[in-house]
Amino acid sequence: MLTQRITHQSARRIFAPKPSSLILTKNTTPAITTSLSHRPQLRSAASQAIPNSEAHQILANQRLNRPVAPHLSIYKPQVTWYLSGLNRITGSVLSGGFYIFGAAYLAGPLFGWHLESSALAESFGALPTAAKVAIKFGVALPFTFHTWNGMRHLVWDTGRELKNSQIQWTGWAVVGATVVTSGALAMVGN
Repeated sequence: MLTQRITHQSARRIFAPKPSSLILTKNTTPAITTSLSHRPQLRSAASQAIPNSEAHQILANQRLNRPVAPHLSIYKPQVTWYLSGLNRITGSVLSGGFYIFGAAYLAGPLFGWHLESSALAESFGALPTAAKVAIKFGVALPFTFHTWNGMRHLVWDTGRELKNSQIQWTGWAVVGATVVTSGALAMVGN
């Protein structure tokens, strides 16, 4: 391939007419003239200056005419859709919660916030039992879901459980394990 390219380039350089050798006589036909001139075809394009606001309006109108992909309207929702989205959401909630609490814990002494463990435990202990269970369930749910779904993904990384029926089954198993373990963690210490 490389030798062909080199050969073609060399042949073009050797056999291409030089501008000084393109002296045309009266006997030269137009077909030969155009083939020897090697001039690119030029086409003139008309353009006009328009203000930015009008340009943005033209672009917005063009975008309105574009078709929208029917991705949500033609496909049947599946458990894998929801679990994929929830896995991303719970990961974001968990990491965001850690960052926010860490920043608040560090900034607490500057603003007079009491976020040390003893103050949090005392205020949590003063809540009614139903509120404690609900808060613990709400905190445990993203942890357990992200953990179980992460284990599911690790199994997939080994090349197992990749058939559609197995993916559906493991998805519902993740949902069940999440609810059971979150409930069990919410009941600890009551």
